[in-house]
Amino acid sequence: MSDTVEMVRNVPMFAELEDDELRWIAELATEFEVPAGFVLLERGQRASGMFIITEGTVTVELPHGPVEIGPGEFIGELPLLADGITRVARARAKTPVKGLAISRMAFSELLEREPRVAVRMLPVLARRLAEADAN
Repeated sequence: MSDTVEMVRNVPMFAELEDDELRWIAELATEFEVPAGFVLLERGQRASGMFIITEGTVTVELPHGPVEIGPGEFIGELPLLADGITRVARARAKTPVKGLAISRMAFSELLEREPRVAVRMLPVLARRLAEADAN
């Protein structure tokens, strides 16, 4: 569990949280490890959760071209923020990847208890939307 807490502590969107909050998130999250080439998300699928990358690189295949996501970044969050949205991209591990998976139910619980996490996600979402619009 202490390793998971450290993984959570190193994620920028959780950086301002207290130790007890970090432990709580670590309990909600599930550690994962996948080999290079593994597909984490498939375009059009219903979302069951999101992923936070702690080691490695993921290539997100968007209509305007691929984007690389690395440690401290997250993927798969958009369909969790609004009902009726499916996955908008395929995400494939470019290298071996380690990270944290947070289920839809755990994510809802997290945002209710720690709305600061949603606020920390907004700049990333805004940047991604701006980049998608520019292309």
